[in-house]
Amino acid sequence: MVRTSFQKVLETIIRRALPCFITSTLLMILPVFAADKQKDEDTLRQANLVLQGLLNSKSISPTLLSKADCVLILPGVKKFGFGVGGSGGRGPLLCRSGQDFKGKWSTPAMYSVGGASVGFQIGGSSSDFVLLLMNPKVVNQVLNGKTKMGTDATAAAGPGATAASASDADIFTYGRAKGVFAGVSLGGATVEPDNDANYRLYSKTLTATDIVRGTDTKPSEEGKALVTVLNSKIGKQSK
Repeated sequence: MVRTSFQKVLETIIRRALPCFITSTLLMILPVFAADKQKDEDTLRQANLVLQGLLNSKSISPTLLSKADCVLILPGVKKFGFGVGGSGGRGPLLCRSGQDFKGKWSTPAMYSVGGASVGFQIGGSSSDFVLLLMNPKVVNQVLNGKTKMGTDATAAAGPGATAASASDADIFTYGRAKGVFAGVSLGGATVEPDNDANYRLYSKTLTATDIVRGTDTKPSEEGKALVTVLNSKIGKQSK
């Protein structure tokens, strides 16, 4: 088949542009997934800042927050790729201790998040997210493996601080854009334990359940600061 001049030009453009496309995409993806212990500690520190911003802004009802069994904080979730693209990030999950989830907050376990819709809901290439896990059923789901929002667990945009009531969703989701938290949809996003990060932080192989439901794993310095903030702000509120 004889190629037209247009086809030849198009092939040349694609051949030259493809390496740049791949390189630029990798440059955006790698900072999200490449990590060491220092970066894990920095993620915990950033999560602490996100949490304090959430509490100081009073964007989330303190009553609702006090009823959560676990909190997943995802600082700086990044968009990457072109067109539909995707996203990725990581952050700590902390749960209340005790069988009834009424005790103090646990040592944080690291989690990763990904999904085409994450980050696109509120705009911007980097967003902070906070997820409130509202019942033991969804806690077990999240602890035991990959969880897809809207499929494995019902997820709803979290109500504001003045909301009189909330729906019966398993997870309430919040995102921060331009310094303001608001309820956002994270349909299609997936969360799962980041076993590599947990190994780096605690120097041994542990499941997420071992970390947040056990009593033997002690938090790192940055993790300890995060636990302290949660305990001081909402640990004493009744459910």
